[in-house]
Amino acid sequence: MFITQMKKWFPLTDDDAVPEGLLDARLRQFYDPEGELCGSELVDLQSSNSERGICALPFIRQSDKTPVYIPVNIIANLYASNGMSAGNTQNEARVQGLSEVFERYVKNRIISERISLPKIPHEVLARYPAVIEAITTLEKEGFPIFSFDASLGGQFPVICVVLFNPQNGTCFASFGAHPDFGVALERTVTELLQGRSLKDLDVFNPPSFDDEEVGDHTNLETHFIDSSGLISWDLFKKDADYPFVDWDFSGSTEEEFHTLMSLCQQCDAEVYIMDYNHLGVYACRILVPGLSDIYPAEDLQLANNIMGVHWRDTILSLPTSHGTKEEYLSLIGQFDEDGLDDFTRIREMIGIAPGKDNGWSHLRVGELKSMLALAGGDLEQALVWVEWTQDFNASLFTPARQNYYRCLHNLLLLREEHEREPAQYMEAFSRMYGEETLQAALNAIEGKQPFYGLQPIAPSLANLPVHQSLLAAYEKLQQAKRQSNK
Repeated sequence: MFITQMKKWFPLTDDDAVPEGLLDARLRQFYDPEGELCGSELVDLQSSNSERGICALPFIRQSDKTPVYIPVNIIANLYASNGMSAGNTQNEARVQGLSEVFERYVKNRIISERISLPKIPHEVLARYPAVIEAITTLEKEGFPIFSFDASLGGQFPVICVVLFNPQNGTCFASFGAHPDFGVALERTVTELLQGRSLKDLDVFNPPSFDDEEVGDHTNLETHFIDSSGLISWDLFKKDADYPFVDWDFSGSTEEEFHTLMSLCQQCDAEVYIMDYNHLGVYACRILVPGLSDIYPAEDLQLANNIMGVHWRDTILSLPTSHGTKEEYLSLIGQFDEDGLDDFTRIREMIGIAPGKDNGWSHLRVGELKSMLALAGGDLEQALVWVEWTQDFNASLFTPARQNYYRCLHNLLLLREEHEREPAQYMEAFSRMYGEETLQAALNAIEGKQPFYGLQPIAPSLANLPVHQSLLAAYEKLQQAKRQSNK
């Protein structure tokens, strides 16, 4: 995704150590303090090319303008999209990228440390009529709004606005950052409903007094993904932990960039930037280890996205496979031995883009275990994983797939009722779930077609239109770059 003509490949070493020339001393200490990281753990998911080695990109260390090569694997595993931005100029892009870094850093601190924030006085809000209008509109709809100064005493250019939904007792906290107070405030209010309507406000959670659950890293990850994580009631305490500050870090984009850089220095954080200027578009990728990490560095060894790539051929072959029952059941044990998280999406684990509304779209390790148990004839274990799938994955299914799992679940329960004769219930099942769905579920239980809805995928991935369109778009971009560089 970030691989350009500037990339460099570092061959793996015989002892599987991290190759020389990758990272700097500070980054090695940050990502691998115990010296246990292997070079093979830094091969990126998309290439999965151990023979070629580790793909790395050149970032400029801002303290001394030294190029430092950082593996694509680390970027993808720990930073997601954080710090990516574009703008009309280089400095504008950089300001936006660093603002996003501070927004998420401060947001995580406020949530995990259960910080109580000061309200923004009405006379300050009144300077921004568009904001007042938006807040008034929401409150007339029955949604109380809290506007907070999230600068932590004037340290950071961050705003927090929280919406309450009294109809279901939930809340949604929006954060925004920019050196200009007004810009940060407007962005934060806009973020409240960006990409959603008022009727979508039932997907959030109530405020919580469970300090441990609120501060859990999984909760912070949920906030990064869609802001639907938990918020502590402490955020709304009458007595704030910091005084309100009418801060202003604004200036020219160059001045704002240097101001944000100085804030990083005050946090004892090194900044690494890779600037792009292709086809007249300014963009950048900014990494600030310790501030911009979305996932902890230990995930490079505990939850690296390369961990499951060796399963790609095996998993893709399952819909057309003819293994023994023992072989299918052994795969479940091997998943556990590899430490694969049951919640991991298979498409992300093996690096494919299957498109929407098919069996591969939302398939997780846990659901795949249910299919393997069916293929292996272990109906007791299949029932466990079918119930897991209904509890944790069914909300993402199409109505047809939900119907299939309801039917399959009841058939498996019926099999455990030894005093009941299954044939006595088939007419009712057929009328409840439909004959086609009933037959599909029966075929799965009998081990004939246990991999329901998983269409065969060629090893070349040629029959995945979405995957191929992404590759085609990437190649089109590369051609445009090559033309512009002639």
